[in-house]
Amino acid sequence: MQDYGLLVVGSANADLVIGVERRPAPGETVLGSDLAVHPGGKGANQAVAAARLGARTALLAKVGDDEYGRLLLTSLRAAGVDTVGVLVDKASTGVALITVDPSGDNSIVVSPGANARLTPDDIRAARTLFALAPVVSVQLEIPLETVTEVARCLAPDARLVLNPSPPAPLPPEVLAACDPLIVNEHEARFMLGESAGEGPQDWARALLALGPRSVVVTLGADGALVASSDGCVRVPSPEVAPVDTTGAGDAFTAALAWRLGTGEDLTVAAAFAARVGAAAVTRRGAQESYPTMGELPGGGS
Repeated sequence: MQDYGLLVVGSANADLVIGVERRPAPGETVLGSDLAVHPGGKGANQAVAAARLGARTALLAKVGDDEYGRLLLTSLRAAGVDTVGVLVDKASTGVALITVDPSGDNSIVVSPGANARLTPDDIRAARTLFALAPVVSVQLEIPLETVTEVARCLAPDARLVLNPSPPAPLPPEVLAACDPLIVNEHEARFMLGESAGEGPQDWARALLALGPRSVVVTLGADGALVASSDGCVRVPSPEVAPVDTTGAGDAFTAALAWRLGTGEDLTVAAAFAARVGAAAVTRRGAQESYPTMGELPGGGS
């Protein structure tokens, strides 16, 4: 067994992508491009993004014994992800239905499939993986009780990075383990409700009051805001021409989580992650858009 730079626990989906001139309004039908099928899911995306950057990465997830499950396993292994923790279930592999408009913005609907069957027992059975990882990254495309068990199974001194997407109320036990909690504007406003405040600094301070050790608010082309008990720091993003934002948040989270595991300061790790996220939006798709170190804006470092 090897030590990992990052353990990702989360979803693995087949992304069914259609390009549209504009996303439909309620009750409206629009014509789109030919259907494209890509490997995706927030967990698999993060694992591939980290591995492409050179991180020793393992994924704990569940797929179906079907064509989409085989597509995902092939993609993960090709990227260098250790799939020893990817379990095969009788349920169908999860599917994400994605529409992308000409500006690169997307809308996503997820059918969880096998992801919904990743259980706390599966997490407990994978304690060996947890013992080998300084950072564990998790999202909410798997059951919340499973996410809670992830927080309980962390190795001593290991760090939990959590992106609450799709957003859902988090137990205090999970919030207290987050270091950082990574949210975009939509996720921040969901978690805070009417108390959200007017801007990123307000959201970050209010989220810190909920219990996480640190918070990162992602701001798209405007970079990110890093918040902890030491205060708030704004991290810029390189200027790029966006083509498709699908999976860019996963690339950001994976890069940040991996760099934390190497001992980097949170603000420094977030600055690196902003470069990775910026590179990802310049290509179509999720996993196929993720850069290697040499493809980052400004060069690899």
